[in-house]
Amino acid sequence: MTRKFFGTDGIRGRTNQPPMTAEMAQRVGQAAGAHFLRGDHRHRVVIGKDTRLSGYMMETALISGFTSVGMDVVMVGPVPTPAVALLTRSMRADLGVMISASHNPYVDNGIKLFGPDGYKLSDKDERAIEKLIEQPPRLVDAPLIGRSRKIEDARGRYIHFAKSTFPEELRLDGLKVVIDCANGAAYEVAPSALWELGAEVVAMGVSPNGLNINDGCGSTAPAALQARVVEEGAHIGIALDGDADRVIIVDEKGRIVDGDQLMALIAISWARRGLLEGDGIVATVMSNLGLERFLETNGLNLVRTQVGDRYVLEAMRARGFNVGGEQSGHIILSDYATTGDGLVAALQVLASLVEDGRPASEILHQFDPLPQLLKNVRFGGGAPLEAASVKSAIASAERKLQGVGRLVIRKSGTEALIRVMAEGEDQALVEEVVDSICEAVKAA
Repeated sequence: MTRKFFGTDGIRGRTNQPPMTAEMAQRVGQAAGAHFLRGDHRHRVVIGKDTRLSGYMMETALISGFTSVGMDVVMVGPVPTPAVALLTRSMRADLGVMISASHNPYVDNGIKLFGPDGYKLSDKDERAIEKLIEQPPRLVDAPLIGRSRKIEDARGRYIHFAKSTFPEELRLDGLKVVIDCANGAAYEVAPSALWELGAEVVAMGVSPNGLNINDGCGSTAPAALQARVVEEGAHIGIALDGDADRVIIVDEKGRIVDGDQLMALIAISWARRGLLEGDGIVATVMSNLGLERFLETNGLNLVRTQVGDRYVLEAMRARGFNVGGEQSGHIILSDYATTGDGLVAALQVLASLVEDGRPASEILHQFDPLPQLLKNVRFGGGAPLEAASVKSAIASAERKLQGVGRLVIRKSGTEALIRVMAEGEDQALVEEVVDSICEAVKAA
């Protein structure tokens, strides 16, 4: 059954346009609240947000929705997405909500939901909530209307948690770290955690004004961080996205290190220390074939899933893995967190840097990736992948890559984009097939 409102990571869109309106946020609060009203206890929902201007509007509308169906609301302010997951579970809440469009520009926003266990909702729960959204709300009698309050120690709780994931016997003393917080949710917690662990911290993207989240900064725009790391003579750079559930690393030479290399490093490090479960890791179809070959060489497995960190996590839980993630930098370490956590993943990388003693450029280059190219084609509507001309271009590309590469084409679950990715031994062939499909999609 196709979901109408939920994509690969909650509900997302341009604010003040369907589905990302205040009215819809109120309906989501009413529907999700009604769905999680179970038992006779006083029900509670934790609501966090990033730094977008529209966060105020969406938060107020959600509060209205939740309280109208009898749920109490705890507001935690701007915190990373993984902090909401953590607080939902630790505060014994029935539901958690993160208001964020992650790496998207400020004009977009989104609603991510977490169950009482701190995990993102299943497809089944999302379908049930969608059904309730389209029905009249189950409003409670006046004496049962919920209350809302704000807690001030949420960031401190998350900082304490993040530091607890760093090996107790290690410190970051003597390490110069540049961190770019994307003017987003981690603008206070990430620099504070690193400083408290002993690092010399150079902070960027820590002046949010509601309009500058992900604007030329963060994990999707790391050029400024690359230059700053070299300029400062720093040992390493860390780039988070708007809600801090993903991370990209920059080595001391200013070179970008993606999620595939980070997963390889963590997998080998944890395997060496006897911490890796499942004899491998879980990644998506977008991860480079070089990662798969590297793991095989080291006696480890790679399990692939469809794109989306929720699907990675589902496979991890089903198969007993504790490391997984995406090339884009969503790294899930299930020993510590129920969702991707950019800061926690970065701390594992920093621990390896301290223990090894070699420069980041040496320890972070675990394998040589195969030539890979990803291009996005924006579309205004319809189903371009169903066009005969596009299907023909895809079939032709698959024939050319057969035995020497692979092709992944999908519609984005968060934006109006068709994503076309190919990889193989021959860079020129990879570029040829990607360009041919992109042109076909544009024409369609």
